[in-house]
Amino acid sequence: MIYEDPRAYLLGLEGMALLRAFAGEFGRDFVEARIAEIRRLLADETLANAAVDVDRVDTVAGYRLWSATYDQPNSAFDLDEPVVTGIVDALPVGVALDAACGTGRYAELLAERGHRVIGVDGSPEMLARARTRVPPGQFLLGDLHRLPVADAEVDLVVCGLALTHVPVLEPVLAEFARVLRPGGHLVIADMHPERVAQGAIPPVRGADGRPGRLTSYCHPLGHYLRAALAAGLQVRRCEEPPVPVTERPGRTGALAPWDLWPWALADLVPEAARAVSEGAPALVIWHFQRQ
Repeated sequence: MIYEDPRAYLLGLEGMALLRAFAGEFGRDFVEARIAEIRRLLADETLANAAVDVDRVDTVAGYRLWSATYDQPNSAFDLDEPVVTGIVDALPVGVALDAACGTGRYAELLAERGHRVIGVDGSPEMLARARTRVPPGQFLLGDLHRLPVADAEVDLVVCGLALTHVPVLEPVLAEFARVLRPGGHLVIADMHPERVAQGAIPPVRGADGRPGRLTSYCHPLGHYLRAALAAGLQVRRCEEPPVPVTERPGRTGALAPWDLWPWALADLVPEAARAVSEGAPALVIWHFQRQ
């Protein structure tokens, strides 16, 4: 069970902003405004009574619930697709595995470029949508730890926004290396660990309406690197697309519903939120090659 108190998130943002000020990025007026805002937040009775108990939801159940709306506009898609597309476009056409393919977002991109596509996912509901989206693809039910793919069968593996749900990276990267042919390529896009630590974890509602979040883990960049090197994968590229810069107008009135947390909460403290997010990485995108 996760205990989500909006004050914890808001005070966390204020604290991060104050640390940046302490390091010299902001001056006296900014610091005094943050401290005054903290006092206001602590005195707000609406916030004091708004905490929510949230279930931890495993990925199979979570993506079953999310499958119907997964392809709705998602800012993460806008950030990862240009970089992933640029990497893939520079590679030879061959057999491509979309690992944790979901509804076939990457599979569609690969098929359009002439690859013979294999998609693997643990959610039957996601796979059903992927088959409709990419009819020529071969879509298989499976787990990232035991891919239903033969040794050295593919030239390219792509994996998008999935490894944050894996507790340990080493066995999964070793499995990716197993199915790659020598010289094959692996492209991974994931939520940046800084964003995961700030609550960028997908929300879902159970059949009974209870709030839940997909079980997620914060993997520092060094974890990806060490797991890849141990699997015989060499780094070719690493990108950290930043959080899009947007003006937060501030929010007044009723507290936003839980389904919009934590981003709607940030609108309660727009200056602190902007100070924390400006220039910060949103995703990490890796390009590895099997030796």
